[in-house]
Amino acid sequence: MNRFALTSLSLAALGAAGVAHAQSSVTLYGTIDTSITYVNHAAGSNSLWSLGNTSNGNLSGSRWGLKGAEDLGGGLKAIFQLENGFNPSTGGLGQGGRMFGRQAFVGLTSDQYGAVTLGRQYDPLIDLVQGITADNYFGSAFATAGDVDNYDNSFRVNNAVKYTSPVWSGLQVVALYAFGGVAGSTGSEQTWSAAVAYNTGPFSLAGGYLYTANTQAGVIPRTGWTSTSDGTFNGPINIGYETARSLAIARVAGQYVIGAFTMGLGYSNAQYTPDGSSVFRDKQKYNTGQGFLNYQLNPSMLLGVGYSFTRATGDTSASYHQVSIGADYNLSKRTDIYMTAAWQHASGETGDGAGGAIPAEASVGSYGYAGTNTQTIVNLGLRHKF
Repeated sequence: MNRFALTSLSLAALGAAGVAHAQSSVTLYGTIDTSITYVNHAAGSNSLWSLGNTSNGNLSGSRWGLKGAEDLGGGLKAIFQLENGFNPSTGGLGQGGRMFGRQAFVGLTSDQYGAVTLGRQYDPLIDLVQGITADNYFGSAFATAGDVDNYDNSFRVNNAVKYTSPVWSGLQVVALYAFGGVAGSTGSEQTWSAAVAYNTGPFSLAGGYLYTANTQAGVIPRTGWTSTSDGTFNGPINIGYETARSLAIARVAGQYVIGAFTMGLGYSNAQYTPDGSSVFRDKQKYNTGQGFLNYQLNPSMLLGVGYSFTRATGDTSASYHQVSIGADYNLSKRTDIYMTAAWQHASGETGDGAGGAIPAEASVGSYGYAGTNTQTIVNLGLRHKF
């Protein structure tokens, strides 16, 4: 990504106060990603033509941000990042209307010991696992059905303290804890997570675990999800379980590059656990297996195909088969055009959000459209980075 860096001297020339260190810098960056989208069975049997897919984007969520560093000497730096998400079709704010809903943190980083950051941040599974999945190349159309395992980064974590280690001979570790902030109830709304990755030559392997808690019982039943994490309730596949007491996600993924081909496999287990304030009574589990194969046709053109199978068991039982294809062509280092498409078939039943069950509906990736038992989505898009 080409970035426009502003040194501390240029900031001073603009009248910025308090930035006088010669080794300080601030970088302005961003991405705009939008598409012409067709969804078959976007609302029941009705189809939809639209421009864009809100702030989630297709290959990348649209964003702009500022990040900076100040050299404190001895290999130690102060760092910060503010990242805004927005809908390029309307200009509206994403991530629930937050000004900096994608990221907002400050911290210290050391060449020898790693980084500690505080604020609203990505969880460790996104940091280390997502980058070796199909989502890294073709985005939302390749994501898990309903994004029940946060495969497509549906949520961030507030009030979080995160440690990111240096890379030791290809090995890296990330750990996070988010304070619930509820007086007298330490466990209420808290989140914790850890992940590890190993990258060497053409082979990469990563895995991790995340636990996030809903608010403690107070209203019976709960009316939704209130936590340090935003939650991953994008549509009909898991919306019936947003009153869960907790969500736990375990993920592992591997990737291998051989010549022009990149292949990857992944597995996840997501568990939505109820308590007395939930509208459902039995733990709902989603087990997902995924695979993808990419082919670098030439320096400008990347082609990819993926398959995902999700099996839901526990409170209700359902299956989701999803096939995805993608093509991405670089017009320059900063601008590309792409086509992604996916077809999904659902069978069985899912929770209705009131303690009952309804027929399972197909809902591709993290888009959240609620259709019939089958759904197809096609995106023809343009992405520009600055």
